[in-house]
Amino acid sequence: MNLVKVEDLGLKDYKEAWDYQLTLFNAKIANKQGGGVNSEHQLILIEHPHVYTLGKSTDKNNLLVNEAFLASIGATSYVIERGGDITYHGPGQLVTYPIFDIESLGLGVKAYVASIEKAIIRTIKEYGIDGFIVDGKIGVWINHEGAEKKIAAIGIKCSRYVSMHGLALNVNTDLSMFNHIVPCGIPDKEVTSISSVLGREISIDEVKRKLVKHFIDIFDLKLLET
Repeated sequence: MNLVKVEDLGLKDYKEAWDYQLTLFNAKIANKQGGGVNSEHQLILIEHPHVYTLGKSTDKNNLLVNEAFLASIGATSYVIERGGDITYHGPGQLVTYPIFDIESLGLGVKAYVASIEKAIIRTIKEYGIDGFIVDGKIGVWINHEGAEKKIAAIGIKCSRYVSMHGLALNVNTDLSMFNHIVPCGIPDKEVTSISSVLGREISIDEVKRKLVKHFIDIFDLKLLET
């Protein structure tokens, strides 16, 4: 039986959360190297103060402003070890970090990412929003105001089939913060949020509960602790 411990860390500094992820990630890898079995997984729910993260394949020109400007708007930036290009995290955005041993779940990396996409799609469907995937572009998209727009980004790191980093679902996100980057390195696509589509603010705690439910169902997990 694969168990999952859900931790809601609220609003937390990005670097502090990154260090915490690495601690869990490295412990799981060490356990595997020692012949152990990772049957307990962590699902971290979090929001961050304004921050831009640049993945391994980021073109640094996709950050359209300098560090002085970032400081003036109270934002920071980090180059991190996940896949993907540049993205934004901030208040009102539900960031989720699954620290999973995907091998123990019987999954490869592609199936793991597809399962995350499925959990997001099922979550936003509960708000009457039809999400879909776009070939060659990881994440979840919707049709809004006559255009394809990205509502959730995904970027992960896997080593020995242990995962870290994860997804960012725009709930009540300040979408203007994406104006300072080329989101995910895709210049001709916009981003959106659940609140932008519905025209009202959404309870992020409610979205958390829905997303956790779908993660548990899709990955066939048993809830250990909330």
